[in-house]
Amino acid sequence: MSEFKAMTAESVGDILREVGAEVMVRSGRTESYSAPREFSFEVKALFANGMGLHVVARQFNYRDPWEAKGRVNDLVDVMLTRDGALTPLPKGFPWFQGVEEECNLDEESFRAVVECVRGVNPKLYLLQEMTGDL
Repeated sequence: MSEFKAMTAESVGDILREVGAEVMVRSGRTESYSAPREFSFEVKALFANGMGLHVVARQFNYRDPWEAKGRVNDLVDVMLTRDGALTPLPKGFPWFQGVEEECNLDEESFRAVVECVRGVNPKLYLLQEMTGDL
């Protein structure tokens, strides 16, 4: 079994910055047990091609008892945006086919999504709308 890679708001932001995206990061939880626990962090990114990603880590996975040191996120949900609205990718891509959200991605899958979205030519939307494929 391979070692899991915990993802933090900072590490997800760093992955996106490495490929040239503009990034905003926000944590949703504090160390206080009584704090609202809707999500642990979210990261929004905008690529040069106009495509965007909204990354949300909804819950911590606990790796040891009593939250001693094991609060981690090793899975995230990613939503794809174009012009500020949720969108699937045009046909022919390995991600976001017919859906706007990919759920439960580990770091390796997340990096693959980032590379895919960063390389999308937005003109493909227009082309596939004209041909009726989208």
